Amino acid sequence: MSPRHPRTPGRARVQLLRQAFEWQVPDESTEIAALLLSELVTNSCHHARAPRDRLIGVRLLLPSPTLFRVEVSDARPDLPVPRHAAPDDESGRGLELVAALATSWGAHPRGEGYIGKTVWFELVLPSPVPWS
Repeated sequence: MSPRHPRTPGRARVQLLRQAFEWQVPDESTEIAALLLSELVTNSCHHARAPRDRLIGVRLLLPSPTLFRVEVSDARPDLPVPRHAAPDDESGRGLELVAALATSWGAHPRGEGYIGKTVWFELVLPSPVPWS
């Protein structure tokens, strides 16, 4: 969990890069995951409209030897809806990138006892991680 702060996306990327290295996730998949994680955490920082001390959660999972899942949770309850950004828009492409590059993605309320939502994406890895 990290506070909602301008440095949070960078810290989340470092966390992902370290874990992906430890798990021996292929480099190309790691690069895509880092980009998409950065987009989701940036969205949480900009749109969660929560106090700065409200936390953003990041979970990195390998549910199988060929599937990398990333989850980002924040306190805002409404689920994200992709929008089509105009060519001259300076923002608004984060979820478009996630939809284009991830194998699958989605969002759901965090569940009983928690506030907010979780946005997730999955990447099918080109080969199983070596330790599986």
